[in-house]
Amino acid sequence: MYTLEKIKQNIAKEINKALTKNLVQASLLIFPPNPEFGDLSMPCFDIASAYAKASADKKKIGKTATETASWLVGRVEANEFFVSVKAIGPYLNFILNKNYLTENVIKEINKEKEKYGENKSGKNKKVMIEYSNANTHKEYHVGHLRNICYGDAVNKILSANGYKSIPVSYINDFGIHVAKTLWYYEKFSDLTKKIAKNWRDRGYFLGKQYLLATKKLEEDESLKQFVSFMMKRIESRKGPEYKLWQETREWSIKYMDEIYKELGVKFDHIFYESEVMKKGLNLTAELYEKRILEKSEGAIIADLNKYNLGILVFMRSDGTALYPVADLALAEEKFKKYKLDESIYVVDIRQGQYFKQLFKILELMGHKKKNVHLCYDFVKLPTGMMSSRTGNVITYEDLREKVTKKAVQEIKKRHKDWSDKKIEQIAGKIVNGAIKFEMIKVNANQVITFDINKALQFSGYTSAYLQYTYARIQSINKKARKPPYIKISEDKQESKKTNIDFDNLTENKESELIMKMAKYPDIVSRAGENYDPSEIAKYLFELARDFNDYYHSVPVLKAKKEIMEARLVLINTVAQIIDNGLRLLGIEVVEEM
Repeated sequence: MYTLEKIKQNIAKEINKALTKNLVQASLLIFPPNPEFGDLSMPCFDIASAYAKASADKKKIGKTATETASWLVGRVEANEFFVSVKAIGPYLNFILNKNYLTENVIKEINKEKEKYGENKSGKNKKVMIEYSNANTHKEYHVGHLRNICYGDAVNKILSANGYKSIPVSYINDFGIHVAKTLWYYEKFSDLTKKIAKNWRDRGYFLGKQYLLATKKLEEDESLKQFVSFMMKRIESRKGPEYKLWQETREWSIKYMDEIYKELGVKFDHIFYESEVMKKGLNLTAELYEKRILEKSEGAIIADLNKYNLGILVFMRSDGTALYPVADLALAEEKFKKYKLDESIYVVDIRQGQYFKQLFKILELMGHKKKNVHLCYDFVKLPTGMMSSRTGNVITYEDLREKVTKKAVQEIKKRHKDWSDKKIEQIAGKIVNGAIKFEMIKVNANQVITFDINKALQFSGYTSAYLQYTYARIQSINKKARKPPYIKISEDKQESKKTNIDFDNLTENKESELIMKMAKYPDIVSRAGENYDPSEIAKYLFELARDFNDYYHSVPVLKAKKEIMEARLVLINTVAQIIDNGLRLLGIEVVEEM
């Protein structure tokens, strides 16, 4: 149990002791909006109501929350965890024992290190999170980046909360988009032209073919019949069209693998639509026999109007399959093979209705396990900021090229003596950080406007600012000749040999930093409960801001030796949490910037 949770448990126990009834839980304690009110606060609304119902003497503590808070003051006795109690309106406010908090939080972070903030609330439940559901034969664009960054962060956060999180991807390699791309490639491209051997260029080439195909079909809708024929030939799994599909599919898969490697994203397994399509067709036939599905104008549909969910089409009238055919088969395979407790789908907000329909059909099939659709809104760019080589889509290649160029320019301004290799290494971490942080720093239901110049600023709400703060602390360590070291031991006599006296941390800004760091486990827990990486992003920004404010106000290296040592330990616990938090967001720290 972390220090702050231990303190909360103690406060709840003391309140219940005063009430002579177990009416209060530690989870009810909140952080006051103004630090001057106290460090922790207990709202008394529910206490007054619950006590009135549970007690025969209803007048004992008063009828209102304000009266209840006043009554409890003086009856809740201070101890080693908190030094005073006061009532402000309907809230009972507690001032914590700063010496106890400081010593225990710092030692706790130094002991747990990269594990600090983790918990076991997930009880090792199996959760599969499916994200980066890209399509082969199409461009990998900025919208895909939000998906993969969001999904990867949620996966890491769930693991930190004690879940057995299984990250997977589902690649749509068998849809109508494939037929469009290959139809255009076969009919309009110069097949005699040598295709690049580089997987990245081949994958990028296919994306361009898809966009050209889409434009061509918009100009002449009669051409769609040829795309439909191409789709049927691919689904037959024989002939030159199927062979072309096999070859070009590999191009896209290798291309996506390189992107995943570049972003540092790993999956336990990658599913492909083509691998579950046959099972999906059989399942569709079974559902039709059971009358869960029905025919309508030649198509196979699910009529979900009685659930206010409309119509979901499974098979077109021309016999070609749509997304639900494979999606239902995959859902069954997931739960059967992996024995999941929960299945999470990270897909954009436009698919909200579709997943409600899909989950309803799974329910009608008898599935009772939890299914969750984590949706997210769009990514936009400032008007005129960038122009894509592929038309109206901002591709991953375009974005990364622009961000990398800008990052290298900024690094060269600051470090003219750095080698090209070092610049490239640091730039890679800064670029990944900038892209990922911008995609997850706000709640998923908010639209993102990706601005390269703002994303790479070393100040403000950016990954670069957090990486810079971490690097600044490493620079302070170097100036102090060696990083501070604190040995944590259960042996009190041995602990005294560390010569670190935390009583030297007496500044108000030091107490604020300690309190902020004590809250980190709560933030990790809340981010897991809400599937919300932005909780951690916001917290890290506030912590970095508080540290920089502290460093500008309080001398560290120029302080007396014993005070300097305590302050070095303090700022290194800040660095540890920045490292821990950024890791949960899929971002690497930088030692120098």
